Amino acid sequence: MKQEITMRIENLDDVAEFARTVIRNGVNLHPDDDFRNYVNIETGKPAYTEEDALEYNRDMANAFSVCDKCGVDIYGFMQKIFLVETRLDRLIPIPE
Repeated sequence: MKQEITMRIENLDDVAEFARTVIRNGVNLHPDDDFRNYVNIETGKPAYTEEDALEYNRDMANAFSVCDKCGVDIYGFMQKIFLVETRLDRLIPIPE
């Protein structure tokens, strides 16, 4: 179920793909969360090994850097992606 680890995150498209990848792994993504604490929402088990979680944490740090450089709020940016990917945008309006 787990998808690619250590993505090249150099622009906003990469940040969006990173967010989609994490969401497709079955976790409830929040930019401030440590990947070592994620639990798969379907199984209740840890979503990542310690090693994988550290790699994803590095990717998230890169995502923060890209968003900062682009003047984009990472929280709103990833929230929109989360709502669309989980189809919750049908119930919850996407923030502007």
